[in-house]
Amino acid sequence: MDAMIKALLLNKKGMEDGKEKQFSPLGLAYIGDAVYEIIVRTMVLSKGNAPVNKLHKQSKEYVNAKAQAELYHQIAAYLTEEEQAIFRRGRNAKSFTTPKNMEIGDYRHATGLEALFGYLYLKGQMERILYLFEMGIK
Repeated sequence: MDAMIKALLLNKKGMEDGKEKQFSPLGLAYIGDAVYEIIVRTMVLSKGNAPVNKLHKQSKEYVNAKAQAELYHQIAAYLTEEEQAIFRRGRNAKSFTTPKNMEIGDYRHATGLEALFGYLYLKGQMERILYLFEMGIK
């Protein structure tokens, strides 16, 4: 990932006094989904201007449960114990929606990854998120 993308995405200020630990796993996944999406969109757009439908098609390669589950499997060995615990909380959270056209295991792993990214974002650890993302897409 090039330096310009990292500079755009870095957020060094986290929540005060560990408030990120107070959010439910699905709350963390909610914000983590947005963080993941902005990383992917920034990466896709940085490759050059294109019609929006082409940008969207490129983004869909990364923003789906199967791709996110695969990304998790690529980075699992790099996670700290704390990060693994957050991932498991997200993966095991009881969602009110059921996935359509995807495997339930992929859906749960994607939710775990989003929860992890949400947690790290709220802690102000965008550099860590970008590192994990980069390790996962290599």
